[in-house]
Amino acid sequence: MSGAPERHATDRAPDAGTGTGTVSPGSGNPAPGHPGPGPEPAPADRDLPGGHRRFWSTRRVPAALVALVLLVVAGAFLYDVAAVRAGRPASAWRRELARQLAERPLDDLWVRIGAGVAAALGLWLLLLALTPGLRALLPMRRTHPDVRAALHRDAAAMVLRDRAMEVAGVQAVRVRVRRRRADVRAVSHFRDLDDVRHDLDLVLAEAVRGLGLARPPVLSLRVRRPGRKG
Repeated sequence: MSGAPERHATDRAPDAGTGTGTVSPGSGNPAPGHPGPGPEPAPADRDLPGGHRRFWSTRRVPAALVALVLLVVAGAFLYDVAAVRAGRPASAWRRELARQLAERPLDDLWVRIGAGVAAALGLWLLLLALTPGLRALLPMRRTHPDVRAALHRDAAAMVLRDRAMEVAGVQAVRVRVRRRRADVRAVSHFRDLDDVRHDLDLVLAEAVRGLGLARPPVLSLRVRRPGRKG
C-alpha cells in the first residue's frame, strides 16, 4: 500500500534560531511545520465592562410587607362589597370611613398627617426601587464575561486586619471598610511610630490590591501608642 512517508523520531525539529516554524509578520497563518500559537489566555487582572456596578437587592422584606398590606386591605374591601351585594348591610368601619372622607376638609390635621405618611411611604418605595442596595458587598474586578463576584466588607476588613497584625510592633488593629475608604486604626507598643506607619502603608497597600476589588478603597491609617493603664 502506498501512503504518506512516515516521520521517524530521528527527524530534527525546526530550529527556533533559524526562523523556521515562526509566524511571518503581518500574516495570521503559521509557517509549515509549526502548530502555531494557541489562543491567548485572558489576563487575570483585566477589568471587563460592568465590574464596577453594585449588586441589586431583591428587596424581599419590603416587597412582602407591601404585598401583605395590600392583600389585607383589598380582601377587607372585597369581602364587604360582596356582603353588600348579597343583601347584607355595609360594615360599620366602611360607613365611618366614607363619612370621614366626605365631611373632613382637605386642610384638616388628620388629613394632612395621612397624606404625609402616604407620601413618605411612596418615596421610600421609590427609593428602594431605584437604588441597588446590598451596600455590604464590594464588587470585585470582572475578569470573565459570565462571572460577577463580590467581597463582603467584613471579610475585606478581616484580611486587612490580619495583614496589619503581621507588621512588627503592632499590638492591636481596628479596621472598618466602607465603599470608598478603609479606616485602619493601629496601636503600636514598640518601634518608632513612623517606621510602623511606613510598614503598614506598604503592607496594607499590597493587601488592598490583592483583594481584587473593582474600586479599591482609599486607605486612612492612624497609628498611636497604647493608653496608660489605670
